[in-house]
Amino acid sequence: MFPKNQLDSIFVEEDQIPEEFKLSEEVHQREYLSNGEMHTWSGEVHEVLSPVCIRTETGLQRKLIGTYPLCSEKEADAALQAAVKAYDNGRGEWPTMSVADRIYCVEQFTHRIIEKKAVVVKLLMWEIGKSYADSLKEFDRTVEYIYATIDALKDLDRQSSKFSIEQGIVAQIRRSPLGVVLCMGPFNYPLNETFTTLIPALIMGNTLLFKPPKHGTLLHYPLLEAFRDCFPKGVVNTIYGRGNKIIPDLMKSGQVNVLTLIGSSKVANELKKLHPKVNRLRAILGLDAKNAAIITSKADVKLAVQETVLGALSFNGQRCTALKIIFIHSSLAEGFLEELSAEVAKLKIGMPWEQGVALTPLPEPHKPAYLKECIADALANGARVVNAHGGESCESFVYPAVVYPVDKNMKLYTEEQFGPVIPVVPFNDLEEPIQYLIDSTHGQQVSIFSNDDEEVAALIDPLVNQVSRVNINCQCQRGPDVFPFTGRKDSAEGTLSVVDALRSFSIRSLVATKLNDSNKHLINEIVDSNSSNFLSTKYLF
Repeated sequence: MFPKNQLDSIFVEEDQIPEEFKLSEEVHQREYLSNGEMHTWSGEVHEVLSPVCIRTETGLQRKLIGTYPLCSEKEADAALQAAVKAYDNGRGEWPTMSVADRIYCVEQFTHRIIEKKAVVVKLLMWEIGKSYADSLKEFDRTVEYIYATIDALKDLDRQSSKFSIEQGIVAQIRRSPLGVVLCMGPFNYPLNETFTTLIPALIMGNTLLFKPPKHGTLLHYPLLEAFRDCFPKGVVNTIYGRGNKIIPDLMKSGQVNVLTLIGSSKVANELKKLHPKVNRLRAILGLDAKNAAIITSKADVKLAVQETVLGALSFNGQRCTALKIIFIHSSLAEGFLEELSAEVAKLKIGMPWEQGVALTPLPEPHKPAYLKECIADALANGARVVNAHGGESCESFVYPAVVYPVDKNMKLYTEEQFGPVIPVVPFNDLEEPIQYLIDSTHGQQVSIFSNDDEEVAALIDPLVNQVSRVNINCQCQRGPDVFPFTGRKDSAEGTLSVVDALRSFSIRSLVATKLNDSNKHLINEIVDSNSSNFLSTKYLF
């Protein structure tokens, strides 16, 4: 355990960083991919400062990792026109390409990015402060997701390789692309969650505008040449710059067919309103969440504590699926808080490269001040910080705070803290947490902790109509990736999973004709000659 008021001891001097985890050099990106070419940028750039602070003679300073372009509306529009041209109203090379050929391109791309694993993982660690072990997991999970997507598309295409005959009409039903996709990922999983939308959008034949997240930008730079080399010209285009400057005009143009964003519901709402024909815009969104745990009087307290620590503090609580408010039955509150505080104290704090580290610095510069404000608001309204050192901070690091008793008068009751603060709410009647979920603007997931089958059953039925996933005696989570991932209310739009994402970024299309001798001959000629990529009975292996 660290000495009181000595959190700054976790930060080290430059020469104390292990050699294998040092960046060989700063990454000063001066290129962006647009219309199949790497363009050189000579304008304004953004400095990327790591959440990892370095001890210097003048105090702690965030380490400079590098810089990236801050392009203007002009470059963003050029990228949009490249994507529009590559799609060419559905007549472009990519949207009309066979499924087998698109899969081949994605496979080649995957081989190329695996070669960049070491540098991407290291940048992931330095840019957002994610532990090296978890950064490795994020990269590996992303590759696994790509291969799972390929397998799912093969299955989907096999099912579509046959003809259906109904009421004298013969038809073949397949999925076709939607158009130009604007893809914006989150900072907390800047590789994995970005690719869980980007890859299915791409493999289904859409063309892309890809804006990396503000935190977690540089790690995509080593992948740009693979995008350029593995896909036709203009299919993948990157846009850099301040989102509030370059994104509005893209939406106003009406040329974006799909908006995929993992981030704020407020931002998503504002962007959708800018589109001149919202009915033509498909949105696939992963948004805010305030996932609750409900620990009943019949719960296993030890298990609830273990899952709460994992659910609330994995990657410092910076996950949309994190447990962000805990409802505990009053009869168990004292013991739960004692055990929870003890388990939090066992978590290792430190730098991302340290083995076994659980709590690391936060990438958002404003986050420590915001969390301090939330805790102060709770204290002013009658709560207390239960655990030793809870809420103490030093530069980019904030030590987890268990705050109790939280009520509806406090920010922590409704606002998504997205950080290492665990609000705990006592209750006596199960109607209280149920009503919380009904009143909440969020509707992603909930965790129920109880060993009573009748009690759990009574909770399941109302809660599945409030959230998209009910977890029993375990934390909220996204995986496995084959399971649907979505939310109600302001938490999501559209569904993501390996299979659902393919459907989300495409639409069912069919070719149909009356079943007579002339049309039979016509269809057989097309199929036998392999002259159509859509009307085909080829079977993918």
